[in-house]
Amino acid sequence: QVQLVESGGGWVQPGGSLRLSCAASGFTFSRNTMSWYRQAPGKEREYVARIFSAGGSGNYADSVKGRFTISRDNAKNTVYLQMNSLKPEDTAVYYCKAELGWGYWGQGTQVTVSS
Repeated sequence: QVQLVESGGGWVQPGGSLRLSCAASGFTFSRNTMSWYRQAPGKEREYVARIFSAGGSGNYADSVKGRFTISRDNAKNTVYLQMNSLKPEDTAVYYCKAELGWGYWGQGTQVTVSS
């Protein structure tokens, strides 16, 4: 079955960086678009970034454009989210999503940005 396991979250001070990873299994990773979403306390889940099967520069929400970079390694079945210049408003649980069928989600990883 499809499994997505996120890692790399944690606490960081404003201006810092984190790199999230999402290890995928149970489907043909190289053929599918992958996305990152996030959900802050009391808010709805929101789109962050997307990368198509062949890779490339990806698409981004305006709120993270220029600070976050999505990438993928099809040999490792892993998608990444490099987050730089982090702000307190980036605090959220970050989810990986496989754009497959109705969509499959990971369990999420907490990112906290505070001083």
